[in-house]
Amino acid sequence: MKRFFGNTPLERELQRLNTEERRYMRKRQAEKESRLNALLEDKVPDKLQETLDTAFAAAFSLIFQKGTGLIEKTYNKEKLEEESLDGQRQIMHRQDWRSLRNVSEKAGGSGIKNMVISGVAGIGMGAFGAGIPDIPVFTSMMLKSIYEIALQYGFSYESEEEKYFILLLIQGAVADWEELQKVEEKLDVFMETELLPLYYSRDGQIRSAAAGLSKELLYLKFLQGMPVVGIVGGAYDVVYMKKITEYAELKYRRRFYHKMKK
Repeated sequence: MKRFFGNTPLERELQRLNTEERRYMRKRQAEKESRLNALLEDKVPDKLQETLDTAFAAAFSLIFQKGTGLIEKTYNKEKLEEESLDGQRQIMHRQDWRSLRNVSEKAGGSGIKNMVISGVAGIGMGAFGAGIPDIPVFTSMMLKSIYEIALQYGFSYESEEEKYFILLLIQGAVADWEELQKVEEKLDVFMETELLPLYYSRDGQIRSAAAGLSKELLYLKFLQGMPVVGIVGGAYDVVYMKKITEYAELKYRRRFYHKMKK
C-alpha cells in the first residue's frame, strides 16, 4: 500500500482535483449578474421570491420525508452501489490513476444524463407558462443527480448527516461569492468530521438552500411563468442543473479521495 498512498496515483489525482477546484473558485469569483436578470429586475412581482422560497422549501421537505423512494425508482440503486464497490476494489487491487479516474468519469456521466432530462422537462413546463409548478420537478431532478453521484462515490444519502451535506452542496452551488466561502468552510469541517453542527436544524438548512435557489432562479422562474416565452426560462434549468451537479461532483470526489487516503 505504501506505493499507492505515498507519492503516486492518489496523490496525483488529489493534485489534479486541487487544480480543478482552484479553477472552479476563480470562475465563481468572477461571475457577474446576467443581462437577462438586469432586464427583468423591474418586472418581477415583489412577493415572487417569497413564493419561490416557500415552494422550494416545501419540495425539499416533501422529498426528504416521502419522495426519496420515488426518486429511487428512476435508477438502479443496487447496480450503482455494486459498481461503486467494484470501483473501490479495482482501486485497491490495481493501484493506478486509471481506476481512480473511472470512478469520477462515471459520476460525471450521471450528471450529464440528468441535465438533459431536466432541460426537456423545464422547456415543456415553460411552453405552458408553468414556472412555479416546475419547482418540484426541478428539485426532484436535482436531488436525483446528487443521489446518483453520491452512490457512484460510495456514499449513502439516507442519514441526516448526508442530507445536511447535500443541502450545503445545493446552497454553495448557487451562492454568491461571499456566501460560497462560508459554505466552503462548513463543507471542509463536515468532510473532516462527518458530524452535524451543534445547532443543526434540518428545517433551517432547508430554508438556507431554498433561499439560495429562489434568489438565483427568481427571474428565470418569473420568465418561465409566461406561456411560450417561458421556454427560455425553462431551458435555463439545464444551466443551473449543471452548476449544481458540477459542484456536487467536485465535493463528493474530494470526500471519496479522502476516504481512500485513510
